[in-house]
Amino acid sequence: MNTIVPLISSGVSGPLGVLHLPRLWLKLLLESTGKLAPGYPGAGKGYDQMVIDGLGLNRDAVINFIKTNKPTYPAFEAWIKKQPGAKLDQGSIEKLNASIRGYNHDDATRKSILSANALPDDASAFKDAVNLNNLDDWKEFHDALVQ
Repeated sequence: MNTIVPLISSGVSGPLGVLHLPRLWLKLLLESTGKLAPGYPGAGKGYDQMVIDGLGLNRDAVINFIKTNKPTYPAFEAWIKKQPGAKLDQGSIEKLNASIRGYNHDDATRKSILSANALPDDASAFKDAVNLNNLDDWKEFHDALVQ
């Protein structure tokens, strides 16, 4: 396995308490070293952009900082704290985290992920994107490892 499926969940936060931020850091770091698994964007338009916008950060600056500096996760958070206009107050973080927890994939995406994992799309199935994305990542990791 020459590339790596990012296995930090969107439901994980670091010391700042921002959900998905560690995953964004990991994906950008993997991309900057040429090790991000195919099919994964370094900074996509979904949760990645939600976090960048929710924290009031500049997308290009975030990408460039990680690409250029390859920081540890705490160094990335320290850099964020220094960004002018960064929204790091408790209210902004809680609002962002609620939007991440509350996001559901469309029906087709949910059905596809469940089907790929041989799980039924019934009342017991995950509806939220965080857990569905976890299933998707675990399947991708398994397939990359054993094939």
